[in-house]
Amino acid sequence: MSVDQTRTEVAPGRRRTRKEEILEIAVGLFASRGYHGVSMDDIGSAAGVTGPALYHHFAGKEAMLAAALIPVSEGLLTGGRARVAERPADARATLESLIDFHVDFALAHPAVIALHLHELDRLPEEPRRQIRKLQRLYVEEWVSVLTSLRADLVAGEARVLAHAAFGLMNSTPFLGGEVDRHRRAELLRAATLAALVGD
Repeated sequence: MSVDQTRTEVAPGRRRTRKEEILEIAVGLFASRGYHGVSMDDIGSAAGVTGPALYHHFAGKEAMLAAALIPVSEGLLTGGRARVAERPADARATLESLIDFHVDFALAHPAVIALHLHELDRLPEEPRRQIRKLQRLYVEEWVSVLTSLRADLVAGEARVLAHAAFGLMNSTPFLGGEVDRHRRAELLRAATLAALVGD
């Protein structure tokens, strides 16, 4: 599996904190080796910090995994809602905006997607439940747009299509580098739109 190193996004002009840098390194290691294939010592060594310094930032691997996944789910829901609110009267344009948003995210964060796909069940029950709820709410934003755009779909059918679309867009951890990023984005957008509306 090819997984690019994920960079923690920060506001323009703000330097990343040491905690953000450590989390980025941990995400990359989890994604490439698997959660159980990485120890706190491995993370500390890769980040150039000692054990006590590492535990100053995170209580353990579970805390790192939660810190990586919960903000992502929150950000997807917030971004999805914002795009749905932009053009409430134009379902087609809204759907295209949602696809652009998610494809951009998927291409920028393949390591985080790999964690979602393979390591979510490693979390304790409460953060796992929180992430699942955020994911369901995000899916419902897509369902709302799809049922507005396509009168032939009931909500359950739109939900099936939305999950299928995420499968397409979230394939980025498995894509090699033989196609440049711009073209990968074009292909993913076109394939997702075709899957959802039949274009």
